[in-house]
Amino acid sequence: MTNNNRSQWDLGRFIQTLTYFEVIPFVNWVQDLIQGRPNSSQNIPDGAKQVGVILVAGATGGVGQRVVKRLLEQGYKVRALVRDIDKARSILSDKVELVVADITKPETLTPLVMANIQAVICCTAVRVQPVEGDTPERAKYYQGIKFYQPEIVGDTPENVEYQGVKNLVEAAAKYLPKAGEKLLFDFTKPSTELKNTWGAVDDVVMGGVSQSQIQLVEETALFAGNVSTANSGGFASVRTKNFAPPFNLSGYEGVELRLRGDGKRYKFLLRTETQWDGVAYSYSFNTEANTWIDVRIPFAQMIAVFRAKSLKDSPQIDQSKICSFQLMLSKFEYDGELNPQFSPGGFALEVESMKAYGGVNLPQFVLVSSAGVTRPGRPGINLDEEPPAVKLNDQLGGILTWKLKGEDSLRESGIPYTIIRPCALTEEAGGKEFILEQGDNIRGKISREDVAKLCVEALQQTKASNVTFEVKQGENTASYIDWQRLFSQLQPN
Repeated sequence: MTNNNRSQWDLGRFIQTLTYFEVIPFVNWVQDLIQGRPNSSQNIPDGAKQVGVILVAGATGGVGQRVVKRLLEQGYKVRALVRDIDKARSILSDKVELVVADITKPETLTPLVMANIQAVICCTAVRVQPVEGDTPERAKYYQGIKFYQPEIVGDTPENVEYQGVKNLVEAAAKYLPKAGEKLLFDFTKPSTELKNTWGAVDDVVMGGVSQSQIQLVEETALFAGNVSTANSGGFASVRTKNFAPPFNLSGYEGVELRLRGDGKRYKFLLRTETQWDGVAYSYSFNTEANTWIDVRIPFAQMIAVFRAKSLKDSPQIDQSKICSFQLMLSKFEYDGELNPQFSPGGFALEVESMKAYGGVNLPQFVLVSSAGVTRPGRPGINLDEEPPAVKLNDQLGGILTWKLKGEDSLRESGIPYTIIRPCALTEEAGGKEFILEQGDNIRGKISREDVAKLCVEALQQTKASNVTFEVKQGENTASYIDWQRLFSQLQPN
């Protein structure tokens, strides 16, 4: 019996493929209706920010709560590091992943707490309250310490502001991506979301009978199956659903795969349009049997194709809107040429991770410190003109002195960082213009809402990398903020 007559085309699998990728919207709508599934648009993967998580320490505090809220509004995944999970549940959105840990106890900063982080925002601080006590809502505290006699309760400034920050910095350094890299898929951390993002697209869509699947096993994604040339077929692949919004990989050089293959030659493809059968950009790579290798795929070397036919006049890849990714084993290379490493039958390709490389240096650790940290003991300082925190530094356990040492631990870590030193914090609504200075001479006030806004925006600004600055609010309301210009005025440390 010849290969071409061995198998019959599977109509059911053809429909299943198109349904999974929502190529036939009406069929998906009927299935959702019959099976009572939520609207499929709720399950569209978000490539813009839903890769890795932002770890927020001090998430139940006045600034931390607002940071978490703003991150969620902008589409980030958020993991809140908390000591009291019941308190955190009563304060934070149910969309936040809660992990119990204490930065003053480094043994609690476990791989489970730190896994898959792409950045850290640290808003932790010692607990300061009026000597005479406070309301359950901390109403006196939120007036600012110039209105009461303060005291430290609970842990000491040395433990929280210095040793705790240092512990968190050292733990984060082990798990954050390398500078200039962006993790796209980490298959060592399997999840339902990851599993539901990828699906098989085999030559059944063209009448063939090849079969493949992707499984998350043993901390890898296993792309495996059987490829057949029957019915003029000859390819098997796995592809992501379209991301909305797409991945923005502007400024990166390409994609790097960490994989182990079987000696065959595969293709990596990406698309910048959401059409099911449209233009793709392709790159072929060889594997070494049973050997882990890193494969770098420069965007500049990817070939624009339509069904394995190269397109000579196609535009360059728009790296700001990468909608989907695909891995393929194909009989064909390009324009009718055969894949020199192809043979029908079983195959297996394990992928550990996909990441963008060669990118710009964005901050990966944002630390909320305080204006005035360098002033205690500074020659020429007139304490009568200084904020209460500077005047009371010794009385409050050297709070500003230890904050400065916490800053230093971050500056010395090698992690790209932003250190924000706000002036007196208020409960005002925010929305004022920002006044940024360096040198630690500034006085004024700023709302916690606006400090949270700065923390989140810093994550996307190259000019915010490796800078320390003080900030207060201006008199005018800011209807628009040019973030790039705002951070461009700062000098790196």
